[in-house]
Amino acid sequence: MSKKFQLSRRTLLRGAGALMALPVLEQMVPQAAHAAPGAAPRRLAVFYTPNGIHMPKWTPSATGASWELTPTLQPLAPVKSDVLVLSGLANYPGLPDGDGHHAAATAAFLSCAKAFKTEGTDFRVGISMDQVIAKHLASKKATRFPSLELGNDAGRGIGNCDSGYACPYANNIAWAGPTTPVAKETRPKAVFDRLFAGFDPNATQAQVEKRRAYGKSIIDFVRDDASALKTQLGTSDLRKLDEYFTGVRDLEKQVEAIEAEGPSCNPGSAPDDNEDPRVKTKAMMDLIVLAFQCDLTRVATFMLANARSNKVYGFLGLPGGHHTYSHHQKVQANYDALATIDRWEVEQYAYLLQRMKGIQEGNGKSLLDNSMVYFSSEVADGNSHEHRNLPVLLAGSGGGALLPGRHVRYNGEPLANLYISLMQAMGVTGITTFGDNGTGPLGRLAG
Repeated sequence: MSKKFQLSRRTLLRGAGALMALPVLEQMVPQAAHAAPGAAPRRLAVFYTPNGIHMPKWTPSATGASWELTPTLQPLAPVKSDVLVLSGLANYPGLPDGDGHHAAATAAFLSCAKAFKTEGTDFRVGISMDQVIAKHLASKKATRFPSLELGNDAGRGIGNCDSGYACPYANNIAWAGPTTPVAKETRPKAVFDRLFAGFDPNATQAQVEKRRAYGKSIIDFVRDDASALKTQLGTSDLRKLDEYFTGVRDLEKQVEAIEAEGPSCNPGSAPDDNEDPRVKTKAMMDLIVLAFQCDLTRVATFMLANARSNKVYGFLGLPGGHHTYSHHQKVQANYDALATIDRWEVEQYAYLLQRMKGIQEGNGKSLLDNSMVYFSSEVADGNSHEHRNLPVLLAGSGGGALLPGRHVRYNGEPLANLYISLMQAMGVTGITTFGDNGTGPLGRLAG
């Protein structure tokens, strides 16, 4: 291997009408940057879950580094030192006019702006913090995709979804502007094709038709190009490439299986409850990891379900709906059901963190070290629709911006201040206020 060989981060593998992205390899990183801490790009992932959390089984009693895992947070044990638990933050812009707490608070989930109450198309809220970052990165042409918006449930596109609040408020957390929700992709195969198996615009029609007709793995079509590339890579990069191909193929099988079980018609008409959220969530988490690993995007959001979801988690042994349980009326059986659902949600988040922690990057840190992974819900207690003391987790070191492994308790500080800190950590300059009540960066995130 020539020591002078350097691979462009934009390199794609080609073959028979197909394009395939590559992970970030050492040969793509300038030699001077290999040992420099923080040289790898920073990423932000958002994991939204609806209907709040049963907080008594969520909140650790101790603060600082001596916090202990509560029953709901127990799935985080393998990554406990990588997680910040942030208690006491509030998002009052999520308060509705009258009823409609879930939709109004979901609209404010990443925007921290009050949603205009309407059932029509004149909906209006603020830009979300993920889209502020995406616009910043797009201006620098940092990645092929400014951001990635994913979710498990499509839901209705228009009409009333929560006590007079329009469905876009309930179904989206990403807003490119006050009147522009960013629709999420709910089909893993569509996301996979968009990210990893795109058609080559320079391919001939014959090549495209050949690929369609064969129905093989994307890896089969780019194998010749990959073989040529391997002759120029070192041992570490060869290992990374093999791991990447294995991951892509495993994910490809996952999404093919989901597609085979799902409807073949318009995905927008798919009912919510005929898809196993365990399978779909895992595929979505794997897509985020690979998208980050390939530096195809540095911003991703995921909605486990839409606001006010009444999904039935039968595989957890629960016959009732999630939203119904969240209105617990202080009944112990409902508390127990909520705690079971909450813990399963944290398990999905923990899976994402463990996947990211297992991927080493060119600066010697893990993908999780170079990222910030945010978890929360639109409210705290679902029965009282509490907009303060929200359940907030923030994992990863953000390339040095965060000091994880602690529980930090705040006293009603605006959630928007956390977002100001995250936007600044992602390189957005000149931002000192945000949403309706953000006043400055949140303290104590870095220690």
